[in-house]
Amino acid sequence: MKISTFTLGPLGNNSYLLADPSSGQAAVIDPSFDPQPLLDETERQNLAITAIWLTHAHFDHIAGCAQILQACRAPVALALHPADLPLWKEKGGARMFGFQLDSLPEPNTQLQHGQMLRLGENQIIVRHTPGHCPGHVVFYAPASQVVFSGDLIFYRSIGRSDLPGGSNSQLSASIRSQIYSLPPEVLLLPGHGPQTSVQEEIDENPYVGP
Repeated sequence: MKISTFTLGPLGNNSYLLADPSSGQAAVIDPSFDPQPLLDETERQNLAITAIWLTHAHFDHIAGCAQILQACRAPVALALHPADLPLWKEKGGARMFGFQLDSLPEPNTQLQHGQMLRLGENQIIVRHTPGHCPGHVVFYAPASQVVFSGDLIFYRSIGRSDLPGGSNSQLSASIRSQIYSLPPEVLLLPGHGPQTSVQEEIDENPYVGP
């Protein structure tokens, strides 16, 4: 599986393009504002986007969904955990931060803890990780030894828990049970900032509570 990272939008979101060259299939994780560079890359690699997987429904992680769906010829699975549907219907809280999002299509795929997603021959496991918001999930690709961690955990930091639906105790519990339990060499590809690893954060992250 080939992974390309695009830092998009005014909040510096990391949007990810996952490609399976053998099948020509691609999935997008958390498309942010103005995802045209990502779409250009799918054309360059001759890929067909078959899925959009969302770690959660905050506006900066969903802002590019409509543009990507409009660019796709075939049906696309738009996947979100159901606990974040209320946030989705509020356009991810965009207005609270002074942003305006266009109308959003309704997600057509519900994510659940332990669910196995497929991209060609690649398997990606969904892990429910509330704390930043109720429906936050991460995506673990064991064969590639990476986790797409959204706004759960960052390089030497953690996601906000002071927004509606957030909980610092839940956030720390999610990190300890769903991230720190993974092999230490697994890379963490977050929603903002540089990549890190499970072991680095176990050793160096000062913000994860007991």
